[in-house]
Amino acid sequence: MSFDFTGKRVVVAGGSKGIGRSIALGFAAAGAKVSICARGEAALAKAREELSAFGTAAHAASCDLGVEAQVKAYIAEAAEALGGIDVLINNASGFGQSDDEAGWAASLNVDLMATVRASHAAVPFLVQATGSSIVNVSSIAGYRPTTRSVPYAAVKAAVIQYTTSQAAQLARQGVRVNCVAPGSIEFPGGTWEDRRTSNPDLYGRTLKSIPFGRLGYPEEIADVVLFLASPLARWVTGQTITADGGQLLGVS
Repeated sequence: MSFDFTGKRVVVAGGSKGIGRSIALGFAAAGAKVSICARGEAALAKAREELSAFGTAAHAASCDLGVEAQVKAYIAEAAEALGGIDVLINNASGFGQSDDEAGWAASLNVDLMATVRASHAAVPFLVQATGSSIVNVSSIAGYRPTTRSVPYAAVKAAVIQYTTSQAAQLARQGVRVNCVAPGSIEFPGGTWEDRRTSNPDLYGRTLKSIPFGRLGYPEEIADVVLFLASPLARWVTGQTITADGGQLLGVS
């Protein structure tokens, strides 16, 4: 399936690596003007260079999405650079794993509150556009209990719920809001690439739980995000699409 986002202005909050990078590249390949933000300067600069190769406007800015003032400033800067905002992708994660103050703070402040902050900052621009939308990135962790990453799972569940509330709030202003819940996704420098060697037992169990016999690729999540932001999904709002290769089916 090919998408055409020519002239559309897309902001990817958390767009320098992994799923976020693939989402940003997918939109740029489809003709969109794209802005990305992240904390890591090197990865951000490399991703911006990749985006520029498509010949459309590419903007990148350093931003700690756990800091409200920085989020507001980034969204305003991105809107100015792109000439407005048609699509907002909330992709950042603090990956809070430990069931303690630090783990909960990381997940709440980035996975949830960065989504809230970026959405609030972007809505004034989104309502001025036609066919605008927000796509939040959650996780299948939000659907089931866990003993390994308690705050991460709980907060990803909150993102799924928040998506439905956002959709209800913004529908009459012409803004659709949807969510994607990826399963285990592997990419260079990512968590699952590390676990392949650092925790081979966990990696093996996870691999065995996926009927297709492999972990997912970031591009496979990006395609779902682009669909939800496209006119093909113009009558879809308040939904979460699971993209996990059947991981939740529990097939053994």
